[in-house]
Amino acid sequence: MRADTAAGTVLAWDLPTRLAKWLLVALVGLAFASKYYGDAGLVWHQWNGLSILVLLVFRLLWGVVGGSTARFASFVRGPRAVAGYVRGLLRGHPPHYLGHNPVGALVILGLIGLVGAQALTGLFTTDDIIVYGPMTPVVSDETIARASALHQQIYPILLGLIGLHVVANIAYSLVGRDNLIRAMVTGRKPAAGFVDRAPATPGSVLAALACLVVAGGIVFGGIALAGGNPFP
Repeated sequence: MRADTAAGTVLAWDLPTRLAKWLLVALVGLAFASKYYGDAGLVWHQWNGLSILVLLVFRLLWGVVGGSTARFASFVRGPRAVAGYVRGLLRGHPPHYLGHNPVGALVILGLIGLVGAQALTGLFTTDDIIVYGPMTPVVSDETIARASALHQQIYPILLGLIGLHVVANIAYSLVGRDNLIRAMVTGRKPAAGFVDRAPATPGSVLAALACLVVAGGIVFGGIALAGGNPFP
């Protein structure tokens, strides 16, 4: 008998996936805090944004070469799967997934998109006094104005989606079949009949480190090559 099943649990998410998840939570929280309680020039806020971009690029790369449940191909599904999951949810018997379910996958994609848009627009944002984003020296005033406006407009939408994600995870952990919060900490779920393959196949730690290095090079190197200032 496999050790996973003997212990009554199976691997759901590998370590790099979980670390990326919780680091993103911490960085987004720090970005919000540094906006209101940081230094006057928002230097820490800008570093938060750059770190978020690196982590998002890492997650995109890891979504291609990472563990089985981290790969977008394994959990991003089409409209039919989403509709089927919603029907099962309304009937009280949703399909049981080891990784993200089809609706959860849409939320994950939405969060990645919104957080990414917020961080990218921050590169072009300025208050025309002491705060200048890394890319403000090389773009037009019109681009800066549009990016600054978007940076403010995305903010409440992002807060709303984060709130929905938190509430949904807490609710599912309380009344659903899995404690999703605990599973994202421990990486394991109780053994059961899953729609997707179980247990998950973990990704290589060396591959994760390589993805992180490449992500840092893309973000900081890309800003530098574009003529911006990658170091606030």
